[in-house]
Amino acid sequence: MENFEKVPAVILLKDGTAFHGYSAGKIGTTTGEICFNTGMTGYQEIFTDPSYYGQILVMTNAHIGNYGTMNEEVESEGIKISGLAVKNFTNLFSRRLTQNSIQDFLLDESLVAISDVDTRAIVRHIRSKGAMNCIISSEITDLEILKNKLDDVPDMIGLELSSKVSTDRYYFVGDPDAEKKVIVYDFGVKKSILKNIADRNCYLKVVNAKTKFEDTLDFNADGYFISNGPGDPASMDYAVDTLKKILHADKPLFGICLGQQLLALANDISTYKMHHGHRGCNHPVKNLKTGLCEITTQNHGFNVNEDEIKRSANTEITHINLNDDTIEGFRLTDKKAFSVQYHPEATPGPHDARYLFDEFVMMMKEE
Repeated sequence: MENFEKVPAVILLKDGTAFHGYSAGKIGTTTGEICFNTGMTGYQEIFTDPSYYGQILVMTNAHIGNYGTMNEEVESEGIKISGLAVKNFTNLFSRRLTQNSIQDFLLDESLVAISDVDTRAIVRHIRSKGAMNCIISSEITDLEILKNKLDDVPDMIGLELSSKVSTDRYYFVGDPDAEKKVIVYDFGVKKSILKNIADRNCYLKVVNAKTKFEDTLDFNADGYFISNGPGDPASMDYAVDTLKKILHADKPLFGICLGQQLLALANDISTYKMHHGHRGCNHPVKNLKTGLCEITTQNHGFNVNEDEIKRSANTEITHINLNDDTIEGFRLTDKKAFSVQYHPEATPGPHDARYLFDEFVMMMKEE
Protein backbone atom coordinates (compact mmCIF):
# COMPACT_ATOMS: atom_id res chain seq x y z
CA MET A 1 0.00 0.00 0.00
CA GLU A 2 1.33 3.41 -0.94
CA ASN A 3 2.15 5.96 1.73
CA PHE A 4 0.64 9.43 1.50
CA GLU A 5 2.41 12.76 1.59
CA LYS A 6 2.39 14.60 4.92
CA VAL A 7 2.77 18.35 5.28
CA PRO A 8 3.39 20.40 8.44
CA ALA A 9 0.28 21.04 10.54
CA VAL A 10 -0.58 22.71 13.83
CA ILE A 11 -3.26 22.48 16.48
CA LEU A 12 -3.84 25.69 18.44
CA LEU A 13 -5.92 25.84 21.61
CA LYS A 14 -7.96 28.83 22.75
CA ASP A 15 -5.54 29.59 25.59
CA GLY A 16 -2.69 29.97 23.09
CA THR A 17 -1.10 26.55 23.56
CA ALA A 18 0.10 25.10 20.25
CA PHE A 19 1.26 21.64 19.18
CA HIS A 20 3.02 21.03 15.86
CA GLY A 21 2.80 17.87 13.78
CA TYR A 22 1.91 16.68 10.29
CA SER A 23 -1.24 16.46 8.22
CA ALA A 24 -3.59 13.49 8.05
CA GLY A 25 -6.81 13.24 6.11
CA LYS A 26 -7.75 16.34 4.11
CA ILE A 27 -5.41 19.32 3.79
CA GLY A 28 -7.32 22.25 5.27
CA THR A 29 -8.47 24.03 8.44
CA THR A 30 -11.12 23.02 10.96
CA THR A 31 -12.39 24.23 14.34
CA GLY A 32 -14.35 22.89 17.30
CA GLU A 33 -14.21 22.14 21.01
CA ILE A 34 -11.33 19.87 21.91
CA CYS A 35 -11.99 16.63 23.80
CA PHE A 36 -10.31 13.24 24.23
CA ASN A 37 -11.38 9.58 24.13
CA THR A 38 -9.57 6.94 26.19
CA GLY A 39 -10.73 3.90 24.19
CA MET A 40 -8.14 1.43 22.94
CA THR A 41 -10.15 0.43 19.86
CA GLY A 42 -13.26 1.29 17.86
CA TYR A 43 -12.04 4.50 16.26
CA GLN A 44 -14.42 4.20 13.31
CA GLU A 45 -17.48 3.90 15.57
CA ILE A 46 -16.21 6.85 17.61
CA PHE A 47 -15.62 9.10 14.58
CA THR A 48 -19.17 8.47 13.32
CA ASP A 49 -20.95 8.98 16.66
CA PRO A 50 -23.25 12.04 16.19
CA SER A 51 -22.69 13.06 19.83
CA TYR A 52 -19.23 14.30 18.75
CA TYR A 53 -20.65 16.83 16.29
CA GLY A 54 -18.84 20.17 16.71
CA GLN A 55 -15.85 18.67 18.51
CA ILE A 56 -12.22 18.01 17.66
CA LEU A 57 -11.21 14.64 19.04
CA VAL A 58 -7.88 13.59 20.54
CA MET A 59 -7.38 9.82 20.60
CA THR A 60 -5.27 8.71 23.57
CA ASN A 61 -4.44 5.32 22.00
CA ALA A 62 -1.02 5.70 20.39
CA HIS A 63 -1.85 3.90 17.11
CA ILE A 64 -4.77 4.90 14.88
CA GLY A 65 -5.48 3.26 11.51
CA ASN A 66 -3.74 -0.07 12.09
CA TYR A 67 -6.85 -2.16 11.34
CA GLY A 68 -8.33 0.08 8.62
CA THR A 69 -12.06 0.68 8.19
CA MET A 70 -15.19 -1.28 7.25
CA ASN A 71 -18.60 -0.04 6.11
CA GLU A 72 -20.29 -2.14 8.82
CA GLU A 73 -18.49 -0.28 11.63
CA VAL A 74 -20.16 3.12 11.39
CA GLU A 75 -22.73 4.58 13.79
CA SER A 76 -24.25 7.12 11.38
CA GLU A 77 -24.15 8.13 7.72
CA GLY A 78 -20.67 9.63 7.98
CA ILE A 79 -17.96 11.11 10.18
CA LYS A 80 -19.38 13.50 12.77
CA ILE A 81 -16.26 14.80 14.53
CA SER A 82 -15.02 18.17 13.31
CA GLY A 83 -11.35 17.21 13.40
CA LEU A 84 -8.90 14.65 14.71
CA ALA A 85 -5.56 14.66 16.55
CA VAL A 86 -3.49 11.48 16.92
CA LYS A 87 0.04 10.41 17.74
CA ASN A 88 0.82 7.59 15.27
CA PHE A 89 -1.34 7.59 12.12
CA THR A 90 -0.81 4.68 9.76
CA ASN A 91 -2.20 3.90 6.34
CA LEU A 92 -1.13 0.26 6.68
CA PHE A 93 -3.67 -2.18 8.10
CA SER A 94 -3.50 -5.82 9.19
CA ARG A 95 -7.14 -6.98 9.09
CA ARG A 96 -8.01 -9.11 6.06
CA LEU A 97 -11.66 -7.94 5.93
CA THR A 98 -10.70 -4.25 5.82
CA GLN A 99 -12.33 -2.37 2.96
CA ASN A 100 -10.44 0.92 3.19
CA SER A 101 -7.44 2.56 4.80
CA ILE A 102 -7.95 5.16 7.50
CA GLN A 103 -6.48 7.87 5.24
CA ASP A 104 -8.91 7.10 2.41
CA PHE A 105 -11.77 7.03 4.94
CA LEU A 106 -10.88 10.51 6.19
CA LEU A 107 -10.40 11.82 2.66
CA ASP A 108 -13.78 10.45 1.56
CA GLU A 109 -15.36 12.35 4.47
CA SER A 110 -13.21 15.50 3.96
CA LEU A 111 -11.94 15.41 7.55
CA VAL A 112 -8.95 17.53 8.54
CA ALA A 113 -6.62 15.81 11.02
CA ILE A 114 -3.19 16.20 12.57
CA SER A 115 -0.74 13.41 13.46
CA ASP A 116 2.65 13.09 15.13
CA VAL A 117 1.64 15.28 18.07
CA ASP A 118 2.18 14.51 21.75
CA THR A 119 -1.36 13.41 22.57
CA ARG A 120 -0.39 12.65 26.17
CA ALA A 121 0.66 16.27 26.65
CA ILE A 122 -2.55 17.52 25.02
CA VAL A 123 -4.72 15.33 27.27
CA ARG A 124 -2.84 16.41 30.39
CA HIS A 125 -3.41 20.02 29.35
CA ILE A 126 -7.16 19.48 28.84
CA ARG A 127 -7.46 17.67 32.18
CA SER A 128 -5.78 20.63 33.86
CA LYS A 129 -7.27 23.58 31.99
CA GLY A 130 -10.59 22.08 30.88
CA ALA A 131 -12.29 21.72 27.51
CA MET A 132 -11.88 24.68 25.16
CA ASN A 133 -12.14 25.57 21.50
CA CYS A 134 -9.25 24.81 19.18
CA ILE A 135 -8.24 24.93 15.52
CA ILE A 136 -6.30 22.47 13.34
CA SER A 137 -4.68 23.59 10.12
CA SER A 138 -2.42 21.98 7.54
CA GLU A 139 -2.67 24.95 5.17
CA ILE A 140 -1.98 27.83 7.60
CA THR A 141 0.89 27.75 10.09
CA ASP A 142 0.83 31.41 11.16
CA LEU A 143 -0.44 31.28 14.75
CA GLU A 144 -1.69 34.87 14.71
CA ILE A 145 -3.94 34.16 11.73
CA LEU A 146 -5.20 31.01 13.42
CA LYS A 147 -5.90 32.91 16.66
CA ASN A 148 -8.08 35.36 14.76
CA LYS A 149 -10.02 32.51 13.14
CA LEU A 150 -10.43 30.81 16.50
CA ASP A 151 -12.01 33.94 18.00
CA ASP A 152 -15.02 33.44 15.71
CA VAL A 153 -15.79 29.90 16.94
CA PRO A 154 -18.84 29.79 19.28
CA ASP A 155 -18.54 28.20 22.73
CA MET A 156 -20.31 24.90 23.36
CA ILE A 157 -22.33 26.37 26.22
CA GLY A 158 -25.66 27.49 24.78
CA LEU A 159 -25.07 25.72 21.46
CA GLU A 160 -27.99 23.71 20.04
CA LEU A 161 -26.60 21.02 17.73
CA SER A 162 -28.97 18.06 17.86
CA SER A 163 -31.26 19.42 15.14
CA LYS A 164 -28.21 19.53 12.83
CA VAL A 165 -27.57 15.77 13.08
CA SER A 166 -31.17 14.52 13.40
CA THR A 167 -32.89 12.65 10.58
CA ASP A 168 -34.62 14.80 7.96
CA ARG A 169 -37.59 12.45 7.72
CA TYR A 170 -38.98 9.60 9.78
CA TYR A 171 -38.03 6.00 9.02
CA PHE A 172 -38.66 2.54 10.44
CA VAL A 173 -36.34 -0.09 11.91
CA GLY A 174 -37.19 -3.71 12.73
CA ASP A 175 -40.05 -6.10 12.06
CA PRO A 176 -43.49 -4.47 11.58
CA ASP A 177 -45.01 -7.51 13.29
CA ALA A 178 -42.82 -7.17 16.38
CA GLU A 179 -44.41 -7.39 19.80
CA LYS A 180 -43.76 -3.77 20.85
CA LYS A 181 -43.66 -0.44 19.01
CA VAL A 182 -41.29 2.36 20.01
CA ILE A 183 -41.00 6.00 18.97
CA VAL A 184 -37.32 7.00 18.85
CA TYR A 185 -36.57 10.71 19.10
CA ASP A 186 -33.40 11.16 17.06
CA PHE A 187 -31.21 13.82 18.66
CA GLY A 188 -28.14 12.09 17.19
CA VAL A 189 -28.96 8.42 17.67
CA LYS A 190 -26.40 5.69 16.98
CA LYS A 191 -27.25 2.78 14.69
CA SER A 192 -26.24 0.26 17.33
CA ILE A 193 -28.80 1.70 19.77
CA LEU A 194 -31.55 1.16 17.21
CA LYS A 195 -30.31 -2.38 16.61
CA ASN A 196 -30.29 -3.19 20.32
CA ILE A 197 -33.91 -2.11 20.72
CA ALA A 198 -35.11 -3.73 17.48
CA ASP A 199 -33.39 -7.01 18.36
CA ARG A 200 -35.63 -7.22 21.43
CA ASN A 201 -38.75 -7.75 19.32
CA CYS A 202 -39.53 -4.06 18.84
CA TYR A 203 -40.59 -2.08 15.78
CA LEU A 204 -39.16 1.44 15.76
CA LYS A 205 -40.29 4.67 14.18
CA VAL A 206 -37.38 7.11 14.24
CA VAL A 207 -38.49 10.75 14.12
CA ASN A 208 -36.82 14.13 13.78
CA ALA A 209 -35.68 15.90 16.94
CA LYS A 210 -38.34 18.62 16.60
CA THR A 211 -41.27 16.30 15.91
CA LYS A 212 -44.25 17.28 18.06
CA PHE A 213 -45.49 14.69 20.51
CA GLU A 214 -48.98 14.95 19.04
CA ASP A 215 -47.63 13.90 15.63
CA THR A 216 -46.37 10.58 17.05
CA LEU A 217 -49.69 9.40 18.48
CA ASP A 218 -50.94 7.73 15.27
CA PHE A 219 -48.13 5.13 15.62
CA ASN A 220 -49.70 3.89 18.88
CA ALA A 221 -46.29 3.37 20.45
CA ASP A 222 -45.83 1.24 23.56
CA GLY A 223 -42.86 3.33 24.64
CA TYR A 224 -40.61 6.28 23.82
CA PHE A 225 -36.83 6.34 23.52
CA ILE A 226 -34.86 9.61 23.87
CA SER A 227 -31.48 9.36 22.20
CA ASN A 228 -27.98 10.63 22.69
CA GLY A 229 -26.80 13.71 20.82
CA PRO A 230 -24.48 16.74 20.73
CA GLY A 231 -24.66 20.25 22.14
CA ASP A 232 -25.94 21.95 25.26
CA PRO A 233 -29.17 20.37 26.55
CA ALA A 234 -30.15 23.64 28.23
CA SER A 235 -30.58 25.17 24.76
CA MET A 236 -33.21 22.58 23.75
CA ASP A 237 -36.50 23.96 25.07
CA TYR A 238 -38.35 22.24 22.22
CA ALA A 239 -37.11 18.83 23.38
CA VAL A 240 -37.86 19.50 27.05
CA ASP A 241 -41.42 20.41 26.10
CA THR A 242 -41.76 17.12 24.19
CA LEU A 243 -40.55 15.10 27.19
CA LYS A 244 -42.99 16.84 29.49
CA LYS A 245 -45.83 15.77 27.20
CA ILE A 246 -44.59 12.17 27.04
CA LEU A 247 -44.41 12.08 30.84
CA HIS A 248 -47.85 13.65 31.17
CA ALA A 249 -49.21 10.88 28.94
CA ASP A 250 -47.51 8.41 31.33
CA LYS A 251 -45.82 6.47 28.53
CA PRO A 252 -42.80 4.23 29.29
CA LEU A 253 -39.65 6.24 28.53
CA PHE A 254 -35.95 5.40 28.34
CA GLY A 255 -33.22 7.98 27.76
CA ILE A 256 -29.52 7.63 27.02
CA CYS A 257 -26.85 10.33 27.52
CA LEU A 258 -28.45 13.55 26.19
CA GLY A 259 -31.73 11.71 26.84
CA GLN A 260 -30.90 11.68 30.56
CA GLN A 261 -30.10 15.38 30.58
CA LEU A 262 -33.38 16.22 28.83
CA LEU A 263 -35.32 14.02 31.26
CA ALA A 264 -33.74 15.95 34.14
CA LEU A 265 -34.60 19.31 32.58
CA ALA A 266 -38.19 18.14 32.05
CA ASN A 267 -38.33 17.64 35.84
CA ASP A 268 -36.83 21.08 36.64
CA ILE A 269 -33.38 19.65 37.38
CA SER A 270 -30.66 21.72 35.73
CA THR A 271 -27.64 20.56 33.74
CA TYR A 272 -24.09 21.91 33.72
CA LYS A 273 -20.97 21.90 31.53
CA MET A 274 -18.36 19.49 32.84
CA HIS A 275 -14.71 20.46 33.19
CA HIS A 276 -13.56 18.07 30.45
CA GLY A 277 -16.26 15.38 30.21
CA HIS A 278 -16.22 11.60 30.07
CA ARG A 279 -15.29 9.87 26.81
CA GLY A 280 -14.04 6.32 26.38
CA CYS A 281 -15.02 2.68 26.87
CA ASN A 282 -13.46 2.01 30.27
CA HIS A 283 -15.43 4.12 32.76
CA PRO A 284 -16.49 2.35 36.00
CA VAL A 285 -20.11 2.83 37.08
CA LYS A 286 -21.84 1.40 40.16
CA ASN A 287 -25.40 0.13 39.89
CA LEU A 288 -26.91 1.21 43.21
CA LYS A 289 -29.76 -1.30 42.94
CA THR A 290 -27.52 -4.36 42.56
CA GLY A 291 -24.31 -3.06 44.12
CA LEU A 292 -22.40 -4.30 41.07
CA CYS A 293 -19.85 -2.37 39.01
CA GLU A 294 -20.18 -2.00 35.25
CA ILE A 295 -17.41 -0.95 32.85
CA THR A 296 -19.13 1.46 30.51
CA THR A 297 -18.77 3.40 27.28
CA GLN A 298 -19.26 7.14 27.70
CA ASN A 299 -19.35 10.29 25.61
CA HIS A 300 -20.69 13.43 27.29
CA GLY A 301 -19.53 16.92 28.21
CA PHE A 302 -22.66 17.91 30.17
CA ASN A 303 -24.28 16.30 33.20
CA VAL A 304 -27.26 16.65 35.53
CA ASN A 305 -27.00 18.71 38.70
CA GLU A 306 -26.16 16.31 41.55
CA ASP A 307 -27.51 18.47 44.40
CA GLU A 308 -30.80 19.20 42.66
CA ILE A 309 -31.51 15.59 41.75
CA LYS A 310 -30.82 14.51 45.35
CA ARG A 311 -33.34 17.09 46.62
CA SER A 312 -35.97 16.18 44.04
CA ALA A 313 -38.99 14.41 45.55
CA ASN A 314 -39.72 12.13 42.59
CA THR A 315 -36.27 10.92 41.50
CA GLU A 316 -34.14 7.96 42.56
CA ILE A 317 -30.45 7.80 41.64
CA THR A 318 -29.69 4.37 40.16
CA HIS A 319 -26.08 4.65 38.95
CA ILE A 320 -23.01 6.69 39.95
CA ASN A 321 -19.59 7.15 38.37
CA LEU A 322 -16.87 5.57 40.51
CA ASN A 323 -14.22 8.01 39.31
CA ASP A 324 -15.91 11.27 40.30
CA ASP A 325 -19.31 10.36 41.86
CA THR A 326 -21.29 12.12 39.11
CA ILE A 327 -24.81 10.92 38.38
CA GLU A 328 -24.84 8.14 35.78
CA GLY A 329 -28.47 7.07 36.00
CA PHE A 330 -31.80 7.87 37.64
CA ARG A 331 -35.48 7.01 37.45
CA LEU A 332 -38.71 8.82 38.24
CA THR A 333 -40.60 7.29 41.13
CA ASP A 334 -43.99 8.59 39.96
CA LYS A 335 -43.63 7.79 36.23
CA LYS A 336 -42.49 4.90 34.05
CA ALA A 337 -39.29 6.67 33.05
CA PHE A 338 -35.57 6.05 33.56
CA SER A 339 -32.27 7.05 31.98
CA VAL A 340 -28.51 6.59 32.06
CA GLN A 341 -25.73 9.00 31.22
CA TYR A 342 -23.52 6.38 29.60
CA HIS A 343 -23.95 4.20 26.49
CA PRO A 344 -25.23 0.67 27.20
CA GLU A 345 -25.09 -0.26 23.48
CA ALA A 346 -21.30 -0.02 23.89
CA THR A 347 -19.96 0.24 20.37
CA PRO A 348 -17.11 0.23 21.01
CA GLY A 349 -16.84 -1.15 24.52
CA PRO A 350 -17.88 -3.92 26.93
CA HIS A 351 -21.49 -5.13 27.01
CA ASP A 352 -21.96 -4.94 30.79
CA ALA A 353 -24.95 -2.59 30.61
CA ARG A 354 -27.02 -3.97 27.73
CA TYR A 355 -29.50 -5.30 30.30
CA LEU A 356 -30.96 -1.77 30.34
CA PHE A 357 -32.59 -2.39 26.96
CA ASP A 358 -34.21 -5.49 28.47
CA GLU A 359 -35.52 -3.37 31.36
CA PHE A 360 -37.05 -0.93 28.90
CA VAL A 361 -38.82 -3.74 27.04
CA MET A 362 -39.99 -5.25 30.34
CA MET A 363 -41.40 -1.88 31.36
CA MET A 364 -43.43 -1.76 28.14
CA LYS A 365 -44.66 -5.33 28.68
CA GLU A 366 -45.79 -4.49 32.21
CA GLU A 367 -47.67 -1.55 30.77
